[in-house]
Amino acid sequence: MTDRARAVGIKDVAREAGVSVGTVSNVINRPDSVPEATRARVQRAITRLGYVRSESARQLRAGRSRIMALLVLDMANPFFVDVARGAERAARAAGLGVMVCNSAESPQEEAAYLSLFAEQRVRGVLVTPADAGASGNLAAFRRHRIPFVLVDRVSAGAAECSVSVDDVAGGRMALAHLLTAGHRRIAYVSGPAHLQQVRDRRTGAVAALADAGVPAETLRELPTERLDVASGRDAGHRLLGLPERPTAVFCANDLLALGVLQALYAAGVSVPGEISIVGYDDIEFAAAAAVPLTSVRQPAATMGAMAAGMLLEETDPQGREHRHRQVVLQPELVVRDSSLVRR
Repeated sequence: MTDRARAVGIKDVAREAGVSVGTVSNVINRPDSVPEATRARVQRAITRLGYVRSESARQLRAGRSRIMALLVLDMANPFFVDVARGAERAARAAGLGVMVCNSAESPQEEAAYLSLFAEQRVRGVLVTPADAGASGNLAAFRRHRIPFVLVDRVSAGAAECSVSVDDVAGGRMALAHLLTAGHRRIAYVSGPAHLQQVRDRRTGAVAALADAGVPAETLRELPTERLDVASGRDAGHRLLGLPERPTAVFCANDLLALGVLQALYAAGVSVPGEISIVGYDDIEFAAAAAVPLTSVRQPAATMGAMAAGMLLEETDPQGREHRHRQVVLQPELVVRDSSLVRR
């Protein structure tokens, strides 16, 4: 497109066609209200000038943007790819597009994107907060009166909708599985302590120990700075250096578990012969690992679709009544070779 075409506005079209700006607007938005001869003259002017109307500006004037924003923690994590896929399907079915952005677990990046969404006046936002304990970003965003839904988080109040998974139950079932298999020396490879999911999964693991009458101190925690494969490999190397190795490892997500598996495999440690591993999320790569990974499955795509549905309902142009709700889905343990029963 030429510089001239990019600069053409509706006033230029009106001048070229010899009509008013209102007539050009009617040709674009309500063509049946304009006489055929006039309509044809305006259309010829549009073609000659290369005018392209700004759909975004039109939607903003009408107060109903066709863009929904999705802000996730880490797009390198297949879990969030599945969340995005579910949200996009629901949005597209309603005629909306989805702008996907990645906070990279950074509250600063999160704040910058929320500011961008406000500038763009998006229809609404699906967001997994980078720091559930620091509500300043979302509190500031509320001032713009743009609806948002929390994804993979439970709303602390009734001010917004949320869709999450019961991570305490997930951690509990992971540890119960390992305890039932006879393990008593178990490590928990965790992620950043500020992430609520990481804390909830540990809470569930400790509850399972209590259920089995096993002291909570027996759970050896190996913290990591990120929830990725590299951090899992590092944790695996640290695990191998312990004076008394655990016989099982529960990881806060599958990427960590795959990294631990890589470290153990490289060191010649048999999985599950010497050490069993359980992950969390059940991403696609879990079943395809060198040793298929036992994992706690989260319905990621369902979460994305439900969150998008809530946002669509809240922003319904018909103005139908909407009540905020907090949906908590249940996880499922998927047992594979990495945690075969020992006895």
